[in-house]
Amino acid sequence: MNFHVMTLFPEMIINGMNTSITGRAMEKGLITVNAVNIRDFTKNKHLKVDDYPYGGGAGLVMQAEPVYLAYESIEKKLSKKPRVIFVTPCGKTFNQTMAEEFSKEEELVILCGHYEGIDERVLEMIVTDQVSIGDYVLTGGELPAMVMMDCIARLVPGVLHNDVSAEFESFHENLLEYPQYTRPEEFMGKSVPEILLSGHHANVEKWRREQSLIRTAKYRPDLLEKAELTDKEKEWLVQNLKKS
Repeated sequence: MNFHVMTLFPEMIINGMNTSITGRAMEKGLITVNAVNIRDFTKNKHLKVDDYPYGGGAGLVMQAEPVYLAYESIEKKLSKKPRVIFVTPCGKTFNQTMAEEFSKEEELVILCGHYEGIDERVLEMIVTDQVSIGDYVLTGGELPAMVMMDCIARLVPGVLHNDVSAEFESFHENLLEYPQYTRPEEFMGKSVPEILLSGHHANVEKWRREQSLIRTAKYRPDLLEKAELTDKEKEWLVQNLKKS
């Protein structure tokens, strides 16, 4: 999968992605990250890409032309028009389902905004998806872009050592992941649940499923509305929540 990030800070994108799992995926050629510096496409000697907003108001707005020319430099190298994500508070909130959808794309362009925003005209011309990672304010779109790329890259075949890991992580089937334990069996008086030491795989899986249900109900009850639960699981969950 090929990521193309339109940004004012390409070194931030490359340095951030060139580590850990995504870094190894880049080394193996499973993903590529092309950071395109929007300033390279401005036509003034000071490399200025912003100006005051029409109608007045505080702050500055990124100009349409350098953004469009940066996009054009990417598009002309591709066989078809790519999907273009604009990172903005106006967008739909990013989630695992969205990541799975984006991971099916061969080419994905991400536009990072700054200042008070980007001239609306160029957004109307090139953007296909507006996405937010949450209701809070950041300096620019680079950090959200890296969050999304990290999540999406994990779903690309071969990126994770264990190909089933992505399927059973948090938010699979809209449930949080069950508690995890490793050695030693006892730590400061706290023991690993006996079921995990039993070697009985069916019972372990049943316990893990139940723990996922309890955790989701406790920490993210909103997810349960979309989770696919059997009638028996729903009844079991109600009974156990009453006990807790």
